[in-house]
Amino acid sequence: MSGAAPPDSGATSGARALALVRRGLSLEKHLYASIGRAVLRRPAVPPGAQGFRYDSPTMLLLVVLIVVSAIEVVAIDLIVHRWLPVRIAFLVLGVWGVVFGIGLLCAHVMRPHTVGPEGIRIRDGFDLDIAIPWDDVHAVALRKHSPASKPPRLIEGDGTRTLVIAVSNATNLEVTFEGLTSVRLPGGPPKGGQQQITAIRLWADDPKAFVAEVKRHFGGEPDAQSRVAPRTRKGDTANGATG
Repeated sequence: MSGAAPPDSGATSGARALALVRRGLSLEKHLYASIGRAVLRRPAVPPGAQGFRYDSPTMLLLVVLIVVSAIEVVAIDLIVHRWLPVRIAFLVLGVWGVVFGIGLLCAHVMRPHTVGPEGIRIRDGFDLDIAIPWDDVHAVALRKHSPASKPPRLIEGDGTRTLVIAVSNATNLEVTFEGLTSVRLPGGPPKGGQQQITAIRLWADDPKAFVAEVKRHFGGEPDAQSRVAPRTRKGDTANGATG
């Protein structure tokens, strides 16, 4: 009796290793690109769009980690300076750690969420970047969630599937879509890759300004829950269309 051939574990492991290498190279590229943007003072904000930072809950922690890492480089060098190969290895790792911390801080500052003529872009860290055109947006609402423990990346229930992009476990905005929408997340399944979702929860340092900017581009008036869910979008009035 013949059966299906078992999966090649070697090939699977090789594919995973290759994916990890690609992800690492991608993070490295974004790391130096973020530092470059900070040096040139050119945040990743499209023309006509407004940027909204999300780093206030973590900025102090990032700065402390960078300072501590820099102190560790000097302290360890003083301990191992007699052994040149060991000293060089620790110096390389230590300096890279400091650069990584600086790059992560720069990524948070230079890659903000944006709201503009083309829609909303939601970002986080080095490489999460989700572009949402206005046609896919149903509503944007002020909605705070602060669970005691880290929330899951994806929350499912009652026919909904919500992506959670929390900062310090908290979110204060929710973007709901017109229907099931496909987005690509960093990494591979089950938490990364192509995902079908109905909403995104996120954090912005100034959520009210975020909603106001959505209103400016998207039209409509906030309701009692500060929810922008317009019936007529900009550009539709002249055509007699409603959203």
